[in-house]
Amino acid sequence: MFELNGKIAVVTGGAKGIGAATVKLLEKAGAKAHALDIVDGCDVTDEAQVKRAFAKIGDIDILVNNAGRAARKPAVELSAQEWDEVIDLNVTAVFRCSKNVFPFMKRRGGGSIVNLASIMGLSGGIYPNASYQASKGAVVNLTRALALEWAADNIRVNAVAPTFVRTDLTVPVFSNPERLKTVMSHTPLGRLPEPEEIAAAIVYLCSDAARCVTGIVLPVDSGYLAR
Repeated sequence: MFELNGKIAVVTGGAKGIGAATVKLLEKAGAKAHALDIVDGCDVTDEAQVKRAFAKIGDIDILVNNAGRAARKPAVELSAQEWDEVIDLNVTAVFRCSKNVFPFMKRRGGGSIVNLASIMGLSGGIYPNASYQASKGAVVNLTRALALEWAADNIRVNAVAPTFVRTDLTVPVFSNPERLKTVMSHTPLGRLPEPEEIAAAIVYLCSDAARCVTGIVLPVDSGYLAR
């Protein structure tokens, strides 16, 4: 039930961090995984580039919308450009990639989309991060909306909501002992997940083990949201 033999997957932001860990684990489960990343020449905020990449790959069974960014600063200091950049990548690109993968999955008789949400989309957060929190809240409800809309086409849409994970995105947190101490005070298990543990949740949602699971947001948060 956990094998993905013969499946073709696309992972946005797949060159490093959670994305790279997901590519590796998908392939270990038997899938052929393609990383779409700006460092490899595909900007997923550009719909034309996404369409070209999908057409080149051809058949797609799995889409992991992982690419994301943050602008951690008080709302009154956040410029309109910074707001737009976060929303464009974290929300609009998720919508565009999902919309454009739909015909490929429908042709295959179904598929699985997993979006990267965040505990910040389900809580008020710890630090000022308004654009990121708003974007991830939007991902949560976009996930539910698409799950309902595409269920009849056998396309499952789910999300994973990680807590703080050691990646390039969280360097400002992990490199600051005081900030990290605050994070750990909100972490009942006393340990934070590694990228591979987020990837494991994603691969589960892509597999037949979750064939009756759609429209959910699965926290991998070490107990953060239980408080």
